[in-house]
Amino acid sequence: MRRKLVAGNWKMNGTSAALDQVEKLKSDHTNPSIDIVLCPPATLLHKMMHSIGNAPIFAGGQDCHADVSGAHTGDVSAEMLADCGASYVIVGHSERRTDHRETNDQVRIKTKAAWRANLKAIVCIGETLEQREAANTLDIIVGQLAGSIPDNATGENLVVAYEPVWAIGTGKVPGLDDIGEVHDLIRTRLERRFGSGVGRSVRLLYGGSVKASNAGDIFDVSNVDGALVGGASLKADDFSPIINALQEAN
Repeated sequence: MRRKLVAGNWKMNGTSAALDQVEKLKSDHTNPSIDIVLCPPATLLHKMMHSIGNAPIFAGGQDCHADVSGAHTGDVSAEMLADCGASYVIVGHSERRTDHRETNDQVRIKTKAAWRANLKAIVCIGETLEQREAANTLDIIVGQLAGSIPDNATGENLVVAYEPVWAIGTGKVPGLDDIGEVHDLIRTRLERRFGSGVGRSVRLLYGGSVKASNAGDIFDVSNVDGALVGGASLKADDFSPIINALQEAN
């Protein structure tokens, strides 16, 4: 049985003052039945681990470099994230693919780096508005899955997040049938490539304008095991209802 997961991606938001939100999450969710992950900016990761303490909350990075170390000014390796206490790292987020022109090959190499450091990789895939309007969504998803995920994936080291690019931060959300179609396709492709055991064990998250008002409906969709949440994860009062909705989902 896959353990449900909700991950909060703080993106380029937050200073030390924002860590009071971690304290509130800890008090609101002392014994969660799901995995809760917070991915702050790299500057906050070490302090966040101190705030988390022994609470049942995990932390992760928002990106990692493919190399262990080297002359890569401004970059952070997977090993550095692990050294700070991270358990997860997001790779291939649409903002990295768009703003930094990251390719499927680069995402695959970063995923390998995450595994090298014993981090769980949250690999993001998703289509643009132009691709959706051209009815290319499923082809794009299949291509990104094949190109971004290395061999040797397991349910322990891989999480896949479907984030339609046009829905991120816009308030727009695909229809529930559309979300289900993509998540069912991802599941089928993972089972075909890695075998039914691994394919069924990988957790699939939906991301893109998830909030308290729509989380419950999204979490009832086939093969949705949780969410990758952006803006709504910055405040505990916004994030906690999403956590609760996932715990209550079938």
